[in-house]
Amino acid sequence: MFLGLREIRRAQVRFALLAGAVGLLVFLVLFVQALTGALIRQFIGAIDNQSAAVLVYSDQARRNLEGSIVPESTVGTVAALPGVGAAAPLGEGTFTVTAGEQLRDAVLFGFVPGEPGAPTTVVAGRLPTADFEATASEGDAGDGFGLGDTVRLVRGGREIRIVGIARDTNYSVSPTLFTTFDTFVQARRDANPDAVTISPSAVAVQPAPGTSAETVRDTINANVDGVEALTRAQAVAEAPGVASVSQSIGTVVFLCLFVVVVVAGLFFLILTVQKAQALTLLRAIGVRSGTLVRALLVQVVLVVVAGVAIGSALTALTLSVSGNNLGARLSVTEVVTNGALVLVLSVLASVGATRRVLRIDPVQATIPGAIAT
Repeated sequence: MFLGLREIRRAQVRFALLAGAVGLLVFLVLFVQALTGALIRQFIGAIDNQSAAVLVYSDQARRNLEGSIVPESTVGTVAALPGVGAAAPLGEGTFTVTAGEQLRDAVLFGFVPGEPGAPTTVVAGRLPTADFEATASEGDAGDGFGLGDTVRLVRGGREIRIVGIARDTNYSVSPTLFTTFDTFVQARRDANPDAVTISPSAVAVQPAPGTSAETVRDTINANVDGVEALTRAQAVAEAPGVASVSQSIGTVVFLCLFVVVVVAGLFFLILTVQKAQALTLLRAIGVRSGTLVRALLVQVVLVVVAGVAIGSALTALTLSVSGNNLGARLSVTEVVTNGALVLVLSVLASVGATRRVLRIDPVQATIPGAIAT
């Protein structure tokens, strides 16, 4: 260990450059993951952060809430099944509104107050308790969706007063309002006066105590025709576009991690070749190969830890000064997970350098010119 530390002190610039290179790659990984997480929350935050543990879509919707319509009678059918604690209609639709004196598209989620489907991340104000009240998504507060603002529906001219703000409740990358189901029905009627009935988009279900969401999902799918029940986690993971975005970004992250491994592995391998003479002399005077290997591994760990610290600091700084309209944020879990992964991969990448250290023969120190090769 002391050998490794002394070498770092003697070649500070060399090791600092490597730590900086690892840090830049870790920064890229963390920054891309932060943006990906924010983008996905913009797509499906409203589903992920509502209280229903199970959502029942039309089986023709292909797991897309925007395209789902279920008969109103389905709510009662689902509520009567064993294991279901509560079931309520959930409406979803995109409407043109006037907010902040500008025309915008906004998504309305209609839920029954006190029943499943309400937002769970209220950070200011309260949930709507009366018609034409709403809880809005936090990221859009500056665009006319702030606490106390009034949003006017273009079709029908009705006004919705924002009484609460919730975090990470956007849907389809649009401003999102959670309002009462009756308000949603009225907005639909205003948009389509010829509609005979306004059906829910889905059924929001809460399992009975002691019953898992998976059990309730399976019960609904086995007993109710024309619907597809999904747990909340399924509805989030399998929403249209989410999987493809995650896979695409995952490829970028994988390539970045691969580059980290290559950079770290080649650096320590080249470093070991360059100091072959010194290592041979150390072996000749009695230093064990295990001691040299431990010194190498100490250097790998210190470089990677420093690189992760640099990358995390750069990510936090970039997110704080970039405006960050998507609401991207650095997760401690992601820092720890990626740091541990980079460390493990870097240690594995140093196998080449480790094997070269183990192959050093101290006898070569007695052969003129041998230790120079």
